[in-house]
Amino acid sequence: MALAPLTQRISYLEEDDWVVLNREGATFYDKAGSVVTRDIRQTKLTGAMIGKGNHRHFMMKEIVEQPAVIGETLNSFFNPKSRTITLPDLPFDWNSLPKVTIVACGTSFYAGMVAKYWFEKLARLPVEVDIASEFRYRSMPLPEGGLALFISQSGETADTLAALRYARENGQHIASIVNVEESSMGRESDFVFHTQAGPEIGVASTKAFTCQLVTLACIAIHAGTTRKTLDHEEEAELCQALSEVPARAADILENDEAIQQLATEIFEARDILYIGRGPGYPIAMEGALKLKELSYIHAEGYAAGELKHGPIALLDDAVPVIVVAPSDEFFEKTASNMQEVMARNAQVIFLSDAEGISKLGENVLGKIELPTVNSFVSPILYALPVQILAYHVAVLKGTDVDQPRNLAKSVTVE
Repeated sequence: MALAPLTQRISYLEEDDWVVLNREGATFYDKAGSVVTRDIRQTKLTGAMIGKGNHRHFMMKEIVEQPAVIGETLNSFFNPKSRTITLPDLPFDWNSLPKVTIVACGTSFYAGMVAKYWFEKLARLPVEVDIASEFRYRSMPLPEGGLALFISQSGETADTLAALRYARENGQHIASIVNVEESSMGRESDFVFHTQAGPEIGVASTKAFTCQLVTLACIAIHAGTTRKTLDHEEEAELCQALSEVPARAADILENDEAIQQLATEIFEARDILYIGRGPGYPIAMEGALKLKELSYIHAEGYAAGELKHGPIALLDDAVPVIVVAPSDEFFEKTASNMQEVMARNAQVIFLSDAEGISKLGENVLGKIELPTVNSFVSPILYALPVQILAYHVAVLKGTDVDQPRNLAKSVTVE
């Protein structure tokens, strides 16, 4: 990406390659010192793609781009005529997979957590999700012929790349979801699912995360139909829900001013909790991660049902709680947890749809009304307001939104 303003011709080195550069060009050598040839590729990135436009920060530009890039990612898998998900021929058979192992770091790990709910519910396929830096040091037994799915925005994350190589050595089919198709992970995978997010400059991932979720949703639907755990009518219903996501994401962006106002209510807090259930739990964790990395406020995301097992001891009137609660099968349980929170005088910001807000919108510090959608796509849409809230809190705190302290866009050391 750094070279995009200068050239679109890129040659990638293989492991242990070295190069001599001079005015005439480049000479490639392998580990043994022999001259070798490496392909020159035409990258799709250009310098024109990397800019803030009319936005104050790259992060807000990337948040605003989400309806468009979600649509582009969806269009690469979704056939609108047949209302089906179409994937290229894959080097494995969904029906013979004993297990899926999803490995990622940071925000990509939370995308994998959401995908676990989707794969297990829609495809009845057992899934294990692991943090890459822990995965390969556990000497984890992997079933022969399993699928290892690696998620990374950059495709260069050192821990995830090391985990990929471990999985390959242990007889797994290797697939990756990356935003940079020509990355190391992309080149070392049996199959690559390329998200169409475009260059993401802000260190805190926004559009890459929602595009990862859309990609994982499409893969889960495809797995379900292939394994015959979803019939055509169910597939069409889920595809219809996905097709509405870009428009509903655009609707959420219209709430920017209201979310900005809510940020003024919490930006001076020392601690903030996020809670959710089901697929809303990883979104709560993602919201907390966004807030802490951008604003340096201590924030934690919890499964709402775990409050009574410790975290509720932290609550008082100085600890705001963000509740992620779409009107889904988990709503009543989350509502009960939210009432427990309010009984401890904690101030609640409530994220729900019209039905949820009509039931529980009283006596809260603030509420964000989100579109009423099929619960399947709720995690994708509920990611947007937690991103926007973290952004506005960080602006009020005066932190460096695009380059938070101590962080880098790609973590290339273990």
